[in-house]
Amino acid sequence: MNQPDPARVQMRPPVAPRFEVPPTVCESLAPAERASIETQIRALLVREDAVLVAHYYVDETIQALAEATGGHVSDSLDMARFGHEHPATTLVVAGVRFMGETAKILNPEKRVLMPTLEAECSLDLGCPADAFSAFCDAHPERTVVVYANTSAAVKARADWVATSGSAVALVNFLKDRSERLIWAPDRYLGDYIAHATGADLLLWNGSCVVHEEFKGRELHDLMRQHPQAKVLVHPESPAAVIALADVVGSTSQLIQAVAAIDAPEFIVATDRGIFHKMQQVAPGKRLIEAPTAGRGATCRSCAHCPWMAMNGLRGVLQALETGANEIRIDPDLGRRAYRPIKRLLEFSAGRGDPFLAGDA
Repeated sequence: MNQPDPARVQMRPPVAPRFEVPPTVCESLAPAERASIETQIRALLVREDAVLVAHYYVDETIQALAEATGGHVSDSLDMARFGHEHPATTLVVAGVRFMGETAKILNPEKRVLMPTLEAECSLDLGCPADAFSAFCDAHPERTVVVYANTSAAVKARADWVATSGSAVALVNFLKDRSERLIWAPDRYLGDYIAHATGADLLLWNGSCVVHEEFKGRELHDLMRQHPQAKVLVHPESPAAVIALADVVGSTSQLIQAVAAIDAPEFIVATDRGIFHKMQQVAPGKRLIEAPTAGRGATCRSCAHCPWMAMNGLRGVLQALETGANEIRIDPDLGRRAYRPIKRLLEFSAGRGDPFLAGDA
């Protein structure tokens, strides 16, 4: 990796914005009730000309239902891309709020519903649009690059949007143009990008409550217990965890790695919701959760996003029955937020890549 000059990797603001992390409460349904709700959802998807798209981190029952009904399971930009290409006029987005917003930005003519609008994201909450805009205004000489895990208002303030799968290539491209950058909101991903590229980055002080909890020392101990295991790490994780990885990559890249690498076991440092898809592509392989801060008072997520856990079949059913939890974005804001996303898509196409996905 490139080694950036420490003076070229700065973090501002020094104190991260505060927000409350809800307890993780997963939906519990008896088999008969779940079957009944799924049957109703299937009928309503047809009646409402709707398609269900789900993120890798939501409950596996929703992922399975999305795939069984002709929907899609992926990361946020690819979920939005699928919705754009699908003929349905209504998109039901199971994920967190910024994912519904991204789907609406790329599909302004479609109705976008979510199981709940209370499903937030610590990266989004930790980067309020007003504070971030003021931060950018204080550094007008810098190009603003924001992660896909941000609100529509933050995207509208940016010059570029990046995914974890595209960020290193994009930042290298901007570095070659001698551009100095603001990166937001994830400081761990920003640090990883800085070391991979040597670029001049000014980092926003945000983090993901899931990935921040993975611990290097505990991971090293677990690796000693499983010497044949390969270690897969999302780049939103702390540097000590990334340093132990065999593969560092986006959600999509980690899923591809499980299928491609000839190993019996994998230690996985990302949200455990991804295990559903990993087990589909590699059914004979053992998946082990990377260690976090511990289960109890010191653990805020325990390898599962509490906001992702808010997505349930009851919420999907209610959204389809009543039109509840519709994502609405001011058209002018939507157009401004679309511009930096479009630049990423054009950058991807210019490099001959497929649609660059792989965010949270």
